[in-house]
Amino acid sequence: MLYDKRMKTYSSLKEKYLKDPDVRREYDKLKPRYELIESIIKKRIEKGLSQKDLANMIETKQSAISRIESGNYNPSFNLIQKITKALDSELEIKII
Repeated sequence: MLYDKRMKTYSSLKEKYLKDPDVRREYDKLKPRYELIESIIKKRIEKGLSQKDLANMIETKQSAISRIESGNYNPSFNLIQKITKALDSELEIKII
């Protein structure tokens, strides 16, 4: 129940703040980054891997995976490719 209550509060606040055009613009700028992060986390969990497991597969530290997943680190393209390969996935980038 607490989770549901928190999600409802978060959703309400998000909806409220996104009505502000300046907040919406900044939020939209970050969308691709957070979609990538969400994809990495989702695939890692689907594969039953911990952050440490994934880190070992690409020869890095668990803390690096944690920083990527938290959005506190801007990984290189090469690192994203390694993660994609380790997750037995494909990376698709589009410029529209």
